[in-house]
Amino acid sequence: MAEETEIKTPKKEQKKEAREAKKLEELQKQLEESKQALEDSKKEIQQGKDDYLRLMAEFETFRRRSAEDRLNLVSSAAADTIKGLLPVLDDCERAIKMLEGSSDEAAREGTTLIYDKLMAYLKTRGLAVIEAVGKPFDTDFHEAAAQFPAPEESLKGVVIDVVQTGYTLNGKVLRYAKVVVGA
Repeated sequence: MAEETEIKTPKKEQKKEAREAKKLEELQKQLEESKQALEDSKKEIQQGKDDYLRLMAEFETFRRRSAEDRLNLVSSAAADTIKGLLPVLDDCERAIKMLEGSSDEAAREGTTLIYDKLMAYLKTRGLAVIEAVGKPFDTDFHEAAAQFPAPEESLKGVVIDVVQTGYTLNGKVLRYAKVVVGA
């Protein structure tokens, strides 16, 4: 009988070892599955972060473009309004020239005062007069209305007279100066 217990003991140990090996194998399999799930989760999180960053960059671009569009719209509307006032400035300049030889001091001062106030306001909005007389003819700012024989060689290609004043608005030409050029 003693022999029987000795024989049963190694079998029990073998079964126990087999169960433990099987359990160890299952645990290793679960560990591998957990590692794979962790890797998948890390990839998903990284993908989510990348998507979020792209979305934020797109939103910033959209916001910047919208702000630029609004500014362009406002400046365009301002340019149209100021462009509409240019004939009034022209009329004031003509009136001032006509009143220079007049004896009516009040009319001259009143017209000059109106012109100066209007011009001062428009200058605060970015309007500037294109200075032309005595400057070389420049197609970026001047439009030749006529050519006149230059009395001197140094006046060739130079603006002799201004027919219509030109203006820039914030550095961009709003209206070209119509000029007489020495030929």
